[in-house]
Amino acid sequence: MAVLSELRYPTTRLAKLLSGLLALILFAIVSVATISGFLLYQILKPARTPATFDLSVMMGHPTTFSFTLADGTQREGWFFPGLRGAPTVVVSHGYTSQRADVLTLVTALQEHGFNVFLFDYMGHGSTQGVTTLGYRETGELRAAIQALSTRDDVAPKRFGLWGIDMGGYVTLEVASSDPRIAAFAVDDAYDDPRDLVQIEVNRSGLTALPYVGHFCNFGFEMVEYQYRREPPVSTRLGSTRGVPKLFIQSADRPALAADTARLFAEAPDPKQMVNDRLSYRDMPDDDRKVYENQVVNFFLQYLPPTAE
Repeated sequence: MAVLSELRYPTTRLAKLLSGLLALILFAIVSVATISGFLLYQILKPARTPATFDLSVMMGHPTTFSFTLADGTQREGWFFPGLRGAPTVVVSHGYTSQRADVLTLVTALQEHGFNVFLFDYMGHGSTQGVTTLGYRETGELRAAIQALSTRDDVAPKRFGLWGIDMGGYVTLEVASSDPRIAAFAVDDAYDDPRDLVQIEVNRSGLTALPYVGHFCNFGFEMVEYQYRREPPVSTRLGSTRGVPKLFIQSADRPALAADTARLFAEAPDPKQMVNDRLSYRDMPDDDRKVYENQVVNFFLQYLPPTAE
């Protein structure tokens, strides 16, 4: 008690020094925690720039298709019709992206007879809210597939999936548990949403401050406490044995490329790996056409768009 009293009301030079040092340490901890909290908020609520389109004048004659999430919330997507009774490829945009950013891939798939569906994940594009980097988004994709399977113009048990980074994680989660997924492709996917948190922390440049990464990881786990025991998706990849899968990694996103390589190594056959110089969103038009042809050819080989 005498020691605590001396720290609160220091009388000796040493006690004053220790008291000042303790106050400085506490101030530093509070400052780093505050900065980390603000950074995590920016990661989970990225700036949205919703793109608006008039579907009546869009190529491919898309229509609005709504589906219901597990909590009763209605979500809207765009359905691009292909050959009647053909399989449907659900295209999942990535983190800080939106459905409008992947329309050229949608067009390439539709031109070859596939039905194609896409929507904005929570906290992205036209959908408000806070992203969970894949946890709750997995339920969104599951709800979309379930609703699509009730349509009379698609093959109800033949779906393909394509997703990039966050969309890639969601694709892997759903493909690992839904037998209706006949083939899937993932681009720069990650094994665990906490991986993306650390990637974004490193990208922010704030890692010069000590423990920012630890504080952000702890904060994310507290915000998504219900998923604290959720294992990495790689632990469930064994259930995709026999399902054709395409992994794509880009050299300009080395952290995600490394995660994708690990996922490829963990995945059972059949599987393929493609290496690109640039990530999909940064590709020039010619490179993007080559990329999209690779994806389309993969689905043509393993999920041919014939009527069921």
